[in-house]
Amino acid sequence: MASNTLKLIAMLSLTISVLLSLYPHSTFSFEMEDFDDEEEYVPDEPVIIPNLRSRSRFLKTSPKKDKIRKGAHCEPDPYHNICNGLSVNNGTGILYCCKTHCRNVLRDWNNCGECGHRCKFGERCCGGVCTDVVYNVNHCGKCDKQCSPGVQCDFGYCGYA
Repeated sequence: MASNTLKLIAMLSLTISVLLSLYPHSTFSFEMEDFDDEEEYVPDEPVIIPNLRSRSRFLKTSPKKDKIRKGAHCEPDPYHNICNGLSVNNGTGILYCCKTHCRNVLRDWNNCGECGHRCKFGERCCGGVCTDVVYNVNHCGKCDKQCSPGVQCDFGYCGYA
C-alpha cells in the first residue's frame, strides 16, 4: 500500500514538473501585463503612412480611422512608423514604438511615460507615471479607483480588514 502511494506521488510530481517545463512563460511570467488597457486602439486622427504596401493607391491613403492592435509591429524609423507619438482613444493613450512594438506609454507597466521605464512591484502606470496602488486611496488596486472618504487603502483594497 505504501509503495503504491509513493509511486503515485512520484508520478504526479514528475507530471507536474514536465508540464511546468513545457509552459514556463504562462506559469512564471515576469512581464507584467496591464489588463485594464484596451486590446485595440482607435487613432484620434486619421493615419496616413506614405510607404504602406497596398494593392490600391486609394487604400494606401484612406482617411478612415483604422484600429491598431495592442503590441502591433512597428518600425523605429520615424517616417514609416504607425505609432510615433500617436494619440488614441480620445486622448486616453499615446502610442510609441518600443522595441518594434506599439506601446501605450500612459498605461504600460514596462514602458511607463517612455520606452523602457519599468514600474516597481506594487506600482502601476497611471497617466504615464508609476503610481503606488497598494496604499494610495486615489489609486487603490488600479488606476483612478478611489476609496470612500475615511476609508483606507490596504493591500490594494478599500477598507481591507
